[in-house]
Amino acid sequence: MYDVVALGELLIDFTCTATDADGYPTMAAHPGGAPANFLAALAKFGAKTAMIGKVGADAFGRLLCGTLAQAGIGTDGMVMADDVFTTLAFVTLDASGDREFSFSRKPGADTQLRWDEVNKNLIDETKVLHFGTLSLTDEPARGATYAAVDYAKRAGRLVTFDPNLRKPLWRDLADAKREMLWGLSIADVVKISDEEVEFLWGITPQEGAEKILRETGVRLVFVTCGKDGCWYQNRQAAGHADSLAGVKVKDTTGAGDIFGGSAVYQLLQTGKAPEDLTDAELARITRFACVSAGLSTTRAGGISSVPEIADVLKSM
Repeated sequence: MYDVVALGELLIDFTCTATDADGYPTMAAHPGGAPANFLAALAKFGAKTAMIGKVGADAFGRLLCGTLAQAGIGTDGMVMADDVFTTLAFVTLDASGDREFSFSRKPGADTQLRWDEVNKNLIDETKVLHFGTLSLTDEPARGATYAAVDYAKRAGRLVTFDPNLRKPLWRDLADAKREMLWGLSIADVVKISDEEVEFLWGITPQEGAEKILRETGVRLVFVTCGKDGCWYQNRQAAGHADSLAGVKVKDTTGAGDIFGGSAVYQLLQTGKAPEDLTDAELARITRFACVSAGLSTTRAGGISSVPEIADVLKSM
């Protein structure tokens, strides 16, 4: 039995390491994709995980599947395509380490996953199915995601969702809003950022957590606020956890995904339903996830930046 299976994009993140006198960047390649980063945290901490997605039958695709396997993430759900290339993301960083994205994805392999290619046995054999919105930008991956989430819900699986809004990937931001709201309407556990709450409703993170719990079937929500920590809420309790102080940020790529994976790992460790967690349990889960995400920003990349669990516990 798997603990968590994630469906979505697996890609190469190119991050800027230096800039020459003419302004051209030197880029370093790292494995990435939000669902893969999410699973990397779970796998690093000891959970059994697997990925469902599509890459090109090219050098990058083979390298990425090897990286998943090396990270302890199952690859039985990965499809390799002969007719499209692996998706590439180019990440530039400002002085504070925050990211700006551009993509080589017209189309990228991740957008071409079909429902008939999805390994349904993985969904049958997992406790949790995780997804985001990058698999909802284009067909046929959008239809495959709808079908996979519906399949998981009908099978009684816990569904977790991270909107992970990337505006450059949407032809129309109204489409992005519609798909984000669909995800919120069907998920059990949600990790959403303060910027995404602002995008959807123009309200504060705390108000966003309250609105999601009040107006959807979501049973537990985390609203992350970067250096300002995270708001959490379920039917039992609500509160705020601080981010890790004193961190020298190198790269924030994947930090939100690692927060999500860390939080779901701790949730599974309790053995309780999300709505039954006490305030003390939620505070510990959220603090663990904040510390894990904070430590990840001291290293470059996403999958490669997940900290050791001993370091997280020591820093709490």
